[in-house]
Amino acid sequence: MVGGGVVAARKVRWLVEVQAAVEVVSPDLCEELQSLAAEGALTYKARTFQRDDVAGAALIIAATDDRSVNIEVAEAAGLHNIPVNAVDDAELSTVIFPSIVDRDPITVAISSAGESPTLARWIRARIEVLLPQNTGWFAGFLGDKRRALKALGEEPPRSFWEALVEAGPERAVETFETLRSTPDTREVGQVAIVGAGPGDPELLTIKAMQLLQSADLVLYDNLVNREVLSYARRDAEQRYVGKKRAFDGTLQEDINRQLFEAAEAGLNVVRLKGGDPFIFGRGGEEIATLAGRGIPCVVVPGITAALGASSYAGIPLTYRNVALSVRFITGHVARGSQALNWSELAQPDQTLVFYMGLFRLAQITEDLQEAGVDGQMPVALVENATLPEQRVVEGTISDIAEKAERFEVSGPTVVIIGHVVRFRTA
Repeated sequence: MVGGGVVAARKVRWLVEVQAAVEVVSPDLCEELQSLAAEGALTYKARTFQRDDVAGAALIIAATDDRSVNIEVAEAAGLHNIPVNAVDDAELSTVIFPSIVDRDPITVAISSAGESPTLARWIRARIEVLLPQNTGWFAGFLGDKRRALKALGEEPPRSFWEALVEAGPERAVETFETLRSTPDTREVGQVAIVGAGPGDPELLTIKAMQLLQSADLVLYDNLVNREVLSYARRDAEQRYVGKKRAFDGTLQEDINRQLFEAAEAGLNVVRLKGGDPFIFGRGGEEIATLAGRGIPCVVVPGITAALGASSYAGIPLTYRNVALSVRFITGHVARGSQALNWSELAQPDQTLVFYMGLFRLAQITEDLQEAGVDGQMPVALVENATLPEQRVVEGTISDIAEKAERFEVSGPTVVIIGHVVRFRTA
């Protein structure tokens, strides 16, 4: 290794991990390389590069910030027919280091053939998200079971191993036992109720992305950004089961039926909901139905609309000495037959967040004023929160309904009411 900076350290770190004998030539060493040298993990020559430094090496790496030195290193390596890698310089390199996703014994290498190491690292980060940390354990588990069954003279069909792989690391042990005890019986599938977040696909959790990758069937709502569906397995069925005001939608009873029928047929199902499944998402009703039929179910939380909208709009939902609590309210119940306790909602030192409140905005603001809220109380409407087309309309309790109409606010909208709106920074 010629060079002693942080770039060199990134390469040395991996070489030391695979127990390579590493020699570093550089006038100076960064802190990480100093530590490795102190531990005896590498040999250090504290000087500038000399051409005979390459003699006897299996691989040469040029990682200095001086291209003339890197050229000299590459030429010396060429004279000795030794592979050389000049970091981020494909022209000087005869060998290229791919970006690595390490789940020992599973290794994924990504290379751009030197065209764009940054892009290779970006792709690696995406794969890191999709591969669970226990993938290596899972590979070892499958290998152990394959050898054990072979020793018993058993050779299960490919479908056996496919079912085990589809079950994933979390259910590997129980699935193996089930398949061994009832090889001719198809296993009951699993349902995952997953929060898709407020819109921006990059707000998905790692767990959500992993489950989408293993799903046979995805049932998704109206508020789920279609870009989120691109993270699903390519051959998975995607089925819309959304509801929208003033339009016929899928009945909840029908959604429940589709969930348990698919699971009982052996499919892994993801029920994808906008925001968080447990905040105005009816996730509790679906879990109860599945539990009653003995179907395994997991819940993956998502960033709820209130948090996504307030963060992307730059509005703190709480603020010291201004708002000590937050209330999440569904605008659907803001009507006479299901009256809210407006006097409680009118209490000071709190922030109100109305979901699905745009359609009844005039009634909501009128009821709050009748309960004693000052007409000058700040209000923000966050339309299409977290998406590129997000828009924020500010006003007060007394004029926000008129502004919503004037600015033609019509997309999915979160209504934030409280003094915290004054602290908006975005």
